[in-house]
Amino acid sequence: MWGGRYASGPSAIMEQINASIGFDRRLYAQDIAGSKAHCAMLADQGLISAEDGAAIQDGLDRILKEIEAGTFEFKTALEDIHLNIEARLAELIGDAAGRLHTARSRNDQVATDFRLWVRDAVDGLDEQLQALQAALIEKAEAHADTVMPGLTHLQPAQPITFGHHLLAYVAMVGRDRGRLRDCRARVNESPLGAAALAGTSFDIDRHATAAALGFDAPMENSMDAVSARDFTLEFLAALSISAIHISRLAEEIVLWCTPQYGFIRLSDAYTTGSSIMPQKRNPDAAELARAKAGRIVGAMTGLMIVMKGLPLAYGKDMQEDKEPAFDAAESLSLAIAAMAGMVGDMEADPDAMERALVDGFPTATDLADWLVRVLDMPFRRAHHVTGQIVALAEKQGCGLADLPLADMQRVESGITQDIYSVLSNVASVQSRTSFGGTAPGRVREAAKAAREKFL
Repeated sequence: MWGGRYASGPSAIMEQINASIGFDRRLYAQDIAGSKAHCAMLADQGLISAEDGAAIQDGLDRILKEIEAGTFEFKTALEDIHLNIEARLAELIGDAAGRLHTARSRNDQVATDFRLWVRDAVDGLDEQLQALQAALIEKAEAHADTVMPGLTHLQPAQPITFGHHLLAYVAMVGRDRGRLRDCRARVNESPLGAAALAGTSFDIDRHATAAALGFDAPMENSMDAVSARDFTLEFLAALSISAIHISRLAEEIVLWCTPQYGFIRLSDAYTTGSSIMPQKRNPDAAELARAKAGRIVGAMTGLMIVMKGLPLAYGKDMQEDKEPAFDAAESLSLAIAAMAGMVGDMEADPDAMERALVDGFPTATDLADWLVRVLDMPFRRAHHVTGQIVALAEKQGCGLADLPLADMQRVESGITQDIYSVLSNVASVQSRTSFGGTAPGRVREAAKAAREKFL
């Protein structure tokens, strides 16, 4: 490829560090699509003949079939997917293949290919995240009345419903999908026609190629078009946040599966055993989904460091953008699939959840609220009075609902028998009817709204 300027070939090390065909071959479909759009535009603009245009289009179609059939020979000496396809095109149609690169550089070519790939990856991940939401919503509807401990600091806080807990993740995944949509909108501009960095002197139609490839518009600045990789960073940032959400749910599944919690059970489909301990049922799918966040956040961090301080326009450093993005997308895709499977598979144990509500005085806030509502007590004083009652119950080794009324009245004389109407866990969740609250009716409304919004 460089015979006009170079008298000898690269060293083995140079060939090894320079070649990207080992990983960028997955861009073949995007590269061929971009080349077909560019070829059509060149022919329409009279920059190549109709005959050469037709030969190029036919050759590219043949190459696509060869790659998909597994008969295409990828050559490391040709560095990347672009040159591999171009060389094969020359073998198929002869000199006409050389006209395809008119008014184009590998710089704008690779930027176009990669934007097309990120766009496709966003669409695929969005579809998977929607399926995860569907699994969560279905499980939430089934457990709108199932009462469990709500925790803060991993300590008993207030009773909630299992359905409410799961819908929290539906909302989080919804924002993940929103970030991907935002990313897609900024990805969806075409670098094609920016050439190496300065544009081209040929009379090309960048709007035509952008439209042909489904882009909203061509990028406005040719230097920015070839040197920008913020679209990849934004993609990886969106994936990182989504992976963290997956990791948090995975962590809870790991905890809920332990005998200490026992809130859920996973089947053999999503657990593994131990090589030495025959009794074990390990939630390995959740643990591995949790671990994927490290790879994905690492990919984002790594590319940020690659891009930091790079002068305009293109530098070969940018070749390092693809492997982390490919790996991150694959890792998140696998984690989402595993999580959707586990959510659908997990079987809740309402009795275990109810037993876990015995400790920690989870209805203490309900007691304080009753003091405010019925006795017109300022909340800060109600908080103090409730704390004294909790300390008394703790000393007697009983729950608030089991503490004698007389003992409560020694702390606050205005307390009546009605206090017990708010101290059960079921009464607590049923009272949380504020918008976004955990009351079963609200959970059902929220699940229905989530179906309409996301599915």
